[in-house]
Amino acid sequence: MGKAFAAAPLLLLPAAAYNILVLALGGFASPDAAARIADRLFELPAASGGVWEVSYADLLLAGALIVMFVELIKSTHSRRVALINHILSIALFVACLAELLLVPACATSTFFLIALMVLLDVLAGFILGVSTRGPAPEAKPKR
Repeated sequence: MGKAFAAAPLLLLPAAAYNILVLALGGFASPDAAARIADRLFELPAASGGVWEVSYADLLLAGALIVMFVELIKSTHSRRVALINHILSIALFVACLAELLLVPACATSTFFLIALMVLLDVLAGFILGVSTRGPAPEAKPKR
């Protein structure tokens, strides 16, 4: 169970949270669901006198950034589990891209930014994986 959890891409959590929120707010085909994600959830007064309006979208993106940070730290480990994590991250990106293009309620800036975080996780995993392995060993000349 521990290795399966370590191999799972953590950015699945904000992507799944977005999908659950869309379902709860009206469904995937509902244009209202996408608009309701950006509605004000609560307000926080600022010391400057301004008011910070916080929405579901803001909370999702803040959570996704925290999860992305943890995922990037996790991808620096060069273990066998990291390879499975990279493969699952690619599958998650393909699923996010398909949703972004095909699902009306996912055609939002919020979901685009979550999908972009998943793409950056995939790229970082490959870049860190290549850089931690070092250069390829040189071939010895045959005599």
